[in-house]
Amino acid sequence: MSDKSIEEKRKALEKETMALQGLRKEQATLVENRQKLDSQLQENELVEKEFKLLKDGARIYKMIGPVLVPQDKAEATANVEKRLEYIRGETKRVEKRLEELSNEQQKLSMNAYRLQMEIQGVSKA
Repeated sequence: MSDKSIEEKRKALEKETMALQGLRKEQATLVENRQKLDSQLQENELVEKEFKLLKDGARIYKMIGPVLVPQDKAEATANVEKRLEYIRGETKRVEKRLEELSNEQQKLSMNAYRLQMEIQGVSKA
């Protein structure tokens, strides 16, 4: 193989490696987001359980800034349910993207490995 071909393969390998690094960085961010969503989910599920234990006439307060504001139980329950729905949806979206990233990383890794073997094969010859 010519020097030009080897250089093209090295550039392609570098490009694949950079793409892999970008995917790993995105994956780390998504894992961090997933952990935050899990934490929020647990917290809101706990609140939902606590609301179920309350009697209908119980007073519920919502903190808005430094002030506690009275809130209707039905409204507070609806807000928590909406939050839970949103968090679960976001969790599914993040998990789907993590799966896509895993597949992309696998493809890029295989391509990078193939290029590396081709370059080494040419260098030895």
